[in-house]
Amino acid sequence: MIAMLNLAGLVLASIFAAAIAAACNWLLLKVTFRLMQPAAVRKSTTQTHLARHSVQLTRAIAANR
Repeated sequence: MIAMLNLAGLVLASIFAAAIAAACNWLLLKVTFRLMQPAAVRKSTTQTHLARHSVQLTRAIAANR
């Protein structure tokens, strides 16, 4: 009888640990996607910023020749 109670306790603890691990995995995945989102938005503005300055640099060099 005691062995069956120990086995039942082990099974319940394993199920609880698996549920906690799944919840932590889901939470970390959600945080990762939330942290990646601003980087994707910032990338397009940086390229526009670089393109604008390269055009200004080209005009400045062309004016000096």
